[in-house]
Amino acid sequence: MTTAARQFTRTTISAAILGASLLAISTPTLAKELRMGLITPPQHIWTQTAEQFAETVAERSDGELSVSIFPAGQLGDEPAMFSQLGTGLLDMGIMTAAITSQREPSLNGWFTPFLFDSVADAAEATETPAAQQMLADLEGKGLHAFGYTFAGMRHILMRDTRVESLEDVANQKIRIIPITTMQTWWRAVGATPTPVHLPDVYQGLQNRMLDGIDIDLDALVGSGFYEVAEYLTFTNHMAFPAVSVISQATWSSLSDEERELLDEAMQEALAWGTQAQIEAEADNLAYLEDTIDVFSLEDAQAVFEEANQAFAERFGGHPVINAFQQEVTERQAGQ
Repeated sequence: MTTAARQFTRTTISAAILGASLLAISTPTLAKELRMGLITPPQHIWTQTAEQFAETVAERSDGELSVSIFPAGQLGDEPAMFSQLGTGLLDMGIMTAAITSQREPSLNGWFTPFLFDSVADAAEATETPAAQQMLADLEGKGLHAFGYTFAGMRHILMRDTRVESLEDVANQKIRIIPITTMQTWWRAVGATPTPVHLPDVYQGLQNRMLDGIDIDLDALVGSGFYEVAEYLTFTNHMAFPAVSVISQATWSSLSDEERELLDEAMQEALAWGTQAQIEAEADNLAYLEDTIDVFSLEDAQAVFEEANQAFAERFGGHPVINAFQQEVTERQAGQ
């Protein structure tokens, strides 16, 4: 190779290296986008919680991390979203503890009938060792759990009648979430538990495929179910938490700094959501009292005692559920 040729080659290589260096300096790091799915409509507390989380992440990461929210079952029902979490099509979700219990059975403890008097009461139970163990056990199921937040307590909305005794729900088609806890309890009540996912409930009531629903007040008001069913019986029979999760694959792909940012932002959002729900309970009830027939069933726990026993026989033997029930009871007794 001639001297001129060697000089040309060195010049070309140096220019390429310099160009690559300048390109690396001038090209911004590509932002990471996380996809987050929910079953709840945009106005629901859980969706608002997700939006709070997304705003905080974008702000604190200077746009390097973003979270896209897909509410109202846009990506499918919760079983479908859990499948997407497993395949990498979805990164995160605020999922009902009900459907999450199909992956970690100890979460069924949250649906112990009449264990809690209010959302605030249930929220305090998240601090128990058993409640934290439930979250930790999700790690072995391909999920990292951040924590809990809550919808309202569960009540009974009927198309045509109040629930003043078990006879009023006998053989009636009651919408439930498709989990064994609710199936067990409602069968023992004498009703016909009918699994229907939230986006299909309105039509089910409207076309009389459903006689009533087991529902929290926030979903009831937010989804407008009071427009097609006019009798709310206030029973307070179960709490209804959600679990915020991220797929282990996504979690593992993040840096320590990104994980810390997400965790802090999520803890703040979950706490905000729970407090907002505590405040919303009174507002939702007041609205419904002005809109439809609201009846408070006195001594509801005694009315449903046979169903409560059926739940205890089916789930009370699980060690984490048993520990959770004991810890909650002891905590309440000490207050």
